[in-house]
Amino acid sequence: MSEKKDQRESLIFIAWAAAVIAMFGSLYFSEIRQYEPCELCWYQRIIMYPFVVILGIATVKKDYKISLYTMILSAIGGMISMYHYGIQKLSFLADAAPACGRIPCTAAYINWFGFITIPFLALTAFVIIFICSFLIWKKTKEVS
Repeated sequence: MSEKKDQRESLIFIAWAAAVIAMFGSLYFSEIRQYEPCELCWYQRIIMYPFVVILGIATVKKDYKISLYTMILSAIGGMISMYHYGIQKLSFLADAAPACGRIPCTAAYINWFGFITIPFLALTAFVIIFICSFLIWKKTKEVS
């Protein structure tokens, strides 16, 4: 039982760390590099930023029941990121993409190695949080 508890502690910390890195990464791009976020970027931020506080508190209090909520929210954030990445990289989606404000959602400020864009980075963070949350949720169900 203590091994499972230690693993859950590590997993919730990893999820929190992913949220912190994603938050500071997005702030770096917008505040230091001066990349103005598009509307879909804002939606991803709206989901990601509270994870820093929620998972931080859950890490300190060892509250593993939060995993159900973070799993659901990270899945929603991941779907937004996948769609955003898709309209940047898939021409048939980009052609049908609605205009979304001053900054087009199809614009890619970065394109590292030909595939890493800001929505891809957000998707990576959401996937890490989802996987950690799912494993915590599964282990918490086994313990109780």
